[in-house]
Amino acid sequence: MQSTTNYLWHTDDLLGQGATANVYKARNKKSGEVVAVKVFNSASYRRPPEVQVREFEVLRRLDHENIVKLFAVEETGGSRQKVLVMEYCSSGSLLSVLEDPENTFGLPEEEFLVVLRCVVAGMNHLRENGIVHRDIKPGNIMRLVGKEGQSIYKLSDFGAARKLDDDEKFVSVYGTEEYLHPDMYERAVLRKPQQKAFGVTVDLWSIGVTLYHAATGSLPFIPFGGPRRNKEIMYRITTEKPAGAISGTQKQENGPLEWSYSLPITCRLSVGLQSQLVPILANILEAEQAKCWGFDQFFAETSDILQRTVIHVFSLPQAVLHHIYIHAHNTIAIFLEAVYEQTNVAPKHQEYFFEGHPCVLEPSLSAQHIAHTAASSPLTLFSMASDTPKGLAFRDPALDVPKFVPKVDLQADYSTAKGVLGAGYQALWLARVLLDGQALMLRGLHWVLVVLQNTCQQTLEITRTALLFLSSSLGTERLSSGAGMLDIQELKEATELRSRLQTFSEVLSKCSHNVTETQRSLSCLVGELLKSRDQIHEDNRSIQKIQCCLDKMHFIYKQFKKSRMRPGLSYNEEQIHKLDKVNFSHLAKRLLQVFQEECAQTYQVSLVTHGKRMRCLISSSWTELPNRELRSHHNLWQLIPAPIRRTWSSTCRNFVMI
Repeated sequence: MQSTTNYLWHTDDLLGQGATANVYKARNKKSGEVVAVKVFNSASYRRPPEVQVREFEVLRRLDHENIVKLFAVEETGGSRQKVLVMEYCSSGSLLSVLEDPENTFGLPEEEFLVVLRCVVAGMNHLRENGIVHRDIKPGNIMRLVGKEGQSIYKLSDFGAARKLDDDEKFVSVYGTEEYLHPDMYERAVLRKPQQKAFGVTVDLWSIGVTLYHAATGSLPFIPFGGPRRNKEIMYRITTEKPAGAISGTQKQENGPLEWSYSLPITCRLSVGLQSQLVPILANILEAEQAKCWGFDQFFAETSDILQRTVIHVFSLPQAVLHHIYIHAHNTIAIFLEAVYEQTNVAPKHQEYFFEGHPCVLEPSLSAQHIAHTAASSPLTLFSMASDTPKGLAFRDPALDVPKFVPKVDLQADYSTAKGVLGAGYQALWLARVLLDGQALMLRGLHWVLVVLQNTCQQTLEITRTALLFLSSSLGTERLSSGAGMLDIQELKEATELRSRLQTFSEVLSKCSHNVTETQRSLSCLVGELLKSRDQIHEDNRSIQKIQCCLDKMHFIYKQFKKSRMRPGLSYNEEQIHKLDKVNFSHLAKRLLQVFQEECAQTYQVSLVTHGKRMRCLISSSWTELPNRELRSHHNLWQLIPAPIRRTWSSTCRNFVMI
């Protein structure tokens, strides 16, 4: 046990370890409050005195929700070592979150936005106080859970921080090499002499790498063999990166460098958020400090994202759920254009349904008039101008599954199990997304069909009213060929009018027949959809199978995680370890088989069926029949009483809209 005047801790309760200090979980001797204490070692006292006290001075200047709080500076009783008493973050760091196999391919969108909001707010407070951190990385972003269950992330470890204004430079080198700006990397890691001075934008590079890591689960710059093994190539990737690229890899030893200008397909962020985030990453992951954005622009662009609202739109033509990021003060016209950018459906062809009802969006109104949506309750977009539905593009998780080495290697077996488990969690996430997509396809089509059925019924009623009027008109004495009061010219005109009215009556009868036939077809299609919706509940069992495999795999993974810390295993323990490897592999194979055969294949079949149903709706000739026929008999249409014409026109607008 170690202690200061007011705090007590055990050296086994180690939270983190660095070159100059260790961090422990401690308690207040009187209140029992849990805190974190940073205890400096002998190496820290070999630094210049002004450097030793810099962290204390920096933390005393800062007071923000997204920065770890400093409670006190005390000393240990015996060695008189300096101790920082700080806020305890009970949920580890962003790095520990990313190391969870569930986040192997990056954070879910909601959690990523929380990280972005917290990091931006914390960094803004640093800049307001003229502080440069110099060691931004996931391990220095702590997490705790708020009273309402929400994540709160806080910047920590200000051992490398110092006061620095925007136009000032520094020459000392700090930081973690994977997150270091290339100029600092060249001197600190490659040990190459150079006289470059560094500005506050070096923090932006580290933030860019951190955000990319949070979004994808991996580092943006990876040479063959890894960053720690191939340092020269690591430096080449970061300095030769073309403008606009956000990542670079070398997949073969001595192979070419490959660049990417977008986030990987395995990323769980929506296309809408990616389109906002990628330009920011491209402009802060810029090796030339003169070309890199400043903090003012970084804060402006990230705040622009965080101030936007999300409108969820499920596109029936594509069979894809979209997240549309817009400002509340934007007009609906801007929203419609944003939908066009993601769906390629022009605003004039966009028609919407929400919770089973047509939703008319007036372009001139504020976007605040759009209904509150969620991923499970989106606006449904329908369009007559649509292509074959492509559905969600995804990468088969089986392609990312590593193989166990034949021999017992505790560290390698743990790493492999972690990778396989990560692919399994990705399969579970994809299975849920694909199943939700199928449900949204069926629900959206059902809504469209119900509206069309109602429109058909209204059209039939109006058509019958018009036919009754025409029948009574055809039976009047004035149009009778036997009327003695008409002269020859009037009789000729009356006969011609009677003939035209009969023709128009036939047109309306044909229209009525077509609508009736369409009504029957729609009823059959509705029946099909109801059966398919029942099948969705059956498909949910596939997800339960995947979850069952994951639970068993996770238990074995935890055993491997414990074993890797041991120097070795006894004979019996080794045999159990081998059996666990075999069982783990069988579970993984079963899980991936369920995903491929019961989830992915079912989804592809549902896309084909969805495409056929969409074409069935779009190709129905009755949708434009009323207006087309009325245009060819315009003069006769004027003979129909105005109330009937107005009701008919309203119904026809529904046809054209749909």
